Amino acid sequence: MPLNVAIIEDEPAIARNLEFSLNEIDSSITILNKLTSVKESVNWLKENIQRCDLLFMDIRLTDGLSFEIFNSITPTIPVVFITAYDDYALEAFKVNSIDYILKPFEKSDLVNALEKFNKTSKPKETAFSYDKLQALLNYFELKEFKSYKEAYLVHYQNKLIPLNVEKINWFYTTQEIVYAHTYDGKKYVIDSTLERIQEEISPKQFYRANRQFIVQKKAIQDIDFYFNGRLLLNVLPKPEEKIIVSKAKSSEFKKWLDE
Repeated sequence: MPLNVAIIEDEPAIARNLEFSLNEIDSSITILNKLTSVKESVNWLKENIQRCDLLFMDIRLTDGLSFEIFNSITPTIPVVFITAYDDYALEAFKVNSIDYILKPFEKSDLVNALEKFNKTSKPKETAFSYDKLQALLNYFELKEFKSYKEAYLVHYQNKLIPLNVEKINWFYTTQEIVYAHTYDGKKYVIDSTLERIQEEISPKQFYRANRQFIVQKKAIQDIDFYFNGRLLLNVLPKPEEKIIVSKAKSSEFKKWLDE
């Protein structure tokens, strides 16, 4: 039976990848629309929700949290949320019995979500309640989640691919070029500046160690005391240059690391 799907995702590369993967899994799936904001989604769903069987929805959109869509639209169809949030946020999804897929997603994740949907005898009855949505919205608002960038579009082997921020262990700039180094030792050129990247990524996950480096918390293995009250960060993968935090920033850095 043909399935009508709408995608709500503000990263074009991720939306295209999702559309391609869904069509590759099942050619009978029709993507009705790809939407990028709360406002756009509300306007479209008001006119088209009855045509739609299933929504794939990012959480953070350009103008707010996607849960806010359902302040204006009654959730009458199932939703699969696509998220890169941490374990605490995922627990909120589990408690509220809402389906989700982790970024970066694999085709097998989409297959499982579609199988779960298809096994339901009356799929539209799987739509969740307003109370559950409100509970999730309250959770994220209390956590003060800001809309941070989740992926960068990068060149790789004559292709453009979305590089998930979660995979990046540190950013490094030299000769006015910014590189992203991932946990598996790969390096990609980012068409941006460290200043702009610093504004786009979560300050809870990443720290501007100095003029050349932004490091992710989970990449830090240990820290050595360095000369004159400075700190030497040992990260993976190991960079060619030392990552030094100045004496002036050392207290702020240790507080960030301890949060």
